Amino acid sequence: MGLGREPSPLRAPLLLLLLTCVQLGMSPERISYVPQLSGTTLAGRLTQSTFTLEQPWGQFSHLNISDVDTIWLVVAHGDATWNFTAPKRVEDTPVPADFPRRGYYLTLRANRALYPGGEPSNQLRVLRVGNDTSCSPMTRGCNHPLPGPGPYRVKFLVMSDRGPVAETEWSRETRLQQAEALQAAPGPQTAGTVVIIAVLSVLLAILLTALLTLLIYTCYNTCRSTAISGPGELVCVRRYNTHHMFSPPAEGGS
Repeated sequence: MGLGREPSPLRAPLLLLLLTCVQLGMSPERISYVPQLSGTTLAGRLTQSTFTLEQPWGQFSHLNISDVDTIWLVVAHGDATWNFTAPKRVEDTPVPADFPRRGYYLTLRANRALYPGGEPSNQLRVLRVGNDTSCSPMTRGCNHPLPGPGPYRVKFLVMSDRGPVAETEWSRETRLQQAEALQAAPGPQTAGTVVIIAVLSVLLAILLTALLTLLIYTCYNTCRSTAISGPGELVCVRRYNTHHMFSPPAEGGS
């Protein structure tokens, strides 16, 4: 017959402390969602300082996410995702001014009430990253214009007062438009370009020749049909005397 052991009075506090340590050391829950760019038909989908994302509808309805938890969008340089560390406190949230040094920052603060589940309405609901030109890059959550062409990668991060709660997958790399792409690239011209330039030059020369010929022909016909008096030609002028030029005959004349 075995003897039962009485539970140690220290077992419960130690177990609670162990669970607390495990929870503090756990990484955020992984949400299998990849942020996507908006549809290709949307005007301004990509600019020189912004890009547009689809809203993550119904992606934050997990039990461990509450309505008061904050949902951030993490914007990172393409090669800085491996170096990203989720902040433990809201006070440690990176701002756009930290982007050159850290390679990432947090913006577009929201909550899950803004991203409800179910079928989206007919209204266009998108997130335009880098669209706020009025806020200071030192302000937490500022959606400041992006500083360069990229590439950029983004993901959503859910945070509570205790720290990170959940996060989505990183998006694919996004590159912004570049002004240099609209300019003609320097260097030797291709054979097709040379042929086009030569044909246009010949057509322009033919057009100028035709216009010059028409001008000469018109001027020649006009000068030929108009009589021009020379300096040696005589001009006859008919004499005309008015009545008051004659004197009345003298009276008594023979």
